[in-house]
Amino acid sequence: MGTKEIRLGEVLSRVQRGDLKLTEAAALMGVSYRQAKRLKKLYGEGGGQALVHGQVGRPSNRAEEQRRERVVEWVREHYGGAPGERFGPTLAAEHLALDHEIEVPRETLRRWMRAAGL
Repeated sequence: MGTKEIRLGEVLSRVQRGDLKLTEAAALMGVSYRQAKRLKKLYGEGGGQALVHGQVGRPSNRAEEQRRERVVEWVREHYGGAPGERFGPTLAAEHLALDHEIEVPRETLRRWMRAAGL
């Protein structure tokens, strides 16, 4: 939980105790009254952890892009070759799983290989 969520949790706990009105809390949090109502409801249901954004801890698209580039390079390096000798996406996916312990669905690998010109 970041500092923003901790600050929101502190303000919302003051609202729950009755020390602070929701309109004042909205001003302190820098959100509209309507958003403060939503946050208060979330806080009441799940505590401070409910204020954390849902994407926290999930891998970004950038990480997936780097993984894709690495996988395509391995396919080009290990399973590419002259036309007729190249591995198709199904066989390449199987060998990636066995040799490199990387699980990539064959249809995903097919899409990546097409985009890379393999």
